[in-house]
Amino acid sequence: MLIIPCPHCGPRPELEFRYGGQAHIARPVDPSPLTDQEWASFLYSRDNERGIHAERWRHIHGCARFFNVVRDTTTDQILASYKTGEARPEGV
Repeated sequence: MLIIPCPHCGPRPELEFRYGGQAHIARPVDPSPLTDQEWASFLYSRDNERGIHAERWRHIHGCARFFNVVRDTTTDQILASYKTGEARPEGV
């Protein structure tokens, strides 16, 4: 089982969390001029590469907050965990 370090509650088993997708995806400030293709790309296109990936998680059975995790998807090793709104730690 994966142990996820919530920056608010500390390390907890992955069963307490829900995956929230790729981290650091900014919503368009004014989506009205976007074409259907551009809007679909924003909604559905995400990086899905093997290796180090920044992800959003939500601590459903704890503080209920979203936060970010940098995880190596090939080994499931968590390299960093940080609060939403904070910059990704340097070096990971």
